[in-house]
Amino acid sequence: MRDWQCQAHVKYYCRYHVIFVPKYRKKALFGTLRREIGAIFRDLCRQKGIELIEGCAMRDHIHMLLMIPPKFSVSNTVGFLKGKSAIQIFRKYKHEQRNFSGSHFGPGDTALVQWGSMSR
Repeated sequence: MRDWQCQAHVKYYCRYHVIFVPKYRKKALFGTLRREIGAIFRDLCRQKGIELIEGCAMRDHIHMLLMIPPKFSVSNTVGFLKGKSAIQIFRKYKHEQRNFSGSHFGPGDTALVQWGSMSR
């Protein structure tokens, strides 16, 4: 049975499979960044009022299953997550020798949104 969410005048079940891919599909998600990126996205989702149902970080992309309420547009939510996560990653890892000058986690990133569930 689906777990329907409620707001004042609507019941909804909006789940979106979001995939973030760094520019040029650069394999930049490894080590401590790969372990900590889940916490970064969980905090951002909590700030926005979005439920992060499940996620998986690969070396060259990130899968997330999000439940976005209908009061938020999907494009604005994805833009918020991309922008704020890029800023946090840059601030946290700028001292390392990886190329995190914003060029691989910035506006040229790709995000693919599909409705549905994640299957492995």
